[in-house]
Amino acid sequence: MWFAGPARLVPDAGRPAAQRLGFHLEPGMRVGLFGGSFNPAHEGHAHVAETAMRRLELDRVIWLVSPQNPLKSSHETRPLPERLAQARRWARGSGMIVSDAETRLGSQYTIDTLRVLKARFPGVKFVWVMGADSLAGFHRWRGWTQIMREVPVAVISRPWIALKARTAPAARRFAFARWPASAASRLPDATAPAWVYLTGPLNFASSTALRARQTGKLGR
Repeated sequence: MWFAGPARLVPDAGRPAAQRLGFHLEPGMRVGLFGGSFNPAHEGHAHVAETAMRRLELDRVIWLVSPQNPLKSSHETRPLPERLAQARRWARGSGMIVSDAETRLGSQYTIDTLRVLKARFPGVKFVWVMGADSLAGFHRWRGWTQIMREVPVAVISRPWIALKARTAPAARRFAFARWPASAASRLPDATAPAWVYLTGPLNFASSTALRARQTGKLGR
């Protein structure tokens, strides 16, 4: 029922670009990995990243701009350079890094990306960061149960989706591993599976609404 298919053990990471990810991390750093299409990036994404940075007391948040979301149509996805540029507009602050690491690694799935980054940066305390809207469909991701067991996960509340997210298959399957929000600052030190759901002021921006608005403008 919740099975999304097996994940490969490693991605195709032997390419030269995989040796130059564009960022450097030191052992002991607390680093949030915030993945997505960012199609386009908007203030709601910034809200998720900034909330994770503050509540989890992270040193860095890396926006992993995916080359192509396997669950979405390529016809709806803007060119990667455009999405990277838009993400950089919203990733404010010295601790925010926008990266095309998944393209460099040749990684299509999050589980592959996590395993390579953990191997590349031993001693770094990674946390996977996502909005509550992603948690609602998380059980459709390739190797989603493996992701939960690979690194701690922080879920940031998003408008209209709270109930659906909290009762999603992933939330129910890993209910035993949920931490109280009051312990969020300790999550990067946790052994997976461990996850937290963080609520707070909601930002109502969405990529879907922005695309619809821009399509409407172009049609006039």
